[in-house]
Amino acid sequence: MRTRRWVQRVTADPEDGMSTAEYAVGTVAACAFAAVLYQVVTGDSVVAGLGALVSRALATLA
Repeated sequence: MRTRRWVQRVTADPEDGMSTAEYAVGTVAACAFAAVLYQVVTGDSVVAGLGALVSRALATLA
């Protein structure tokens, strides 16, 4: 009986999960992070660095 009351008290949390507003804020934050990451990855220096890295790797195989 004591265990059952403890389980009910622990599982009956009214703050369980995220609300719709929290989902919206989380989605906007994730989209903003993705946009910043896309800008960084498609920048000229990153593209040039990755190109040089691939060229060096292929040159060591030949």
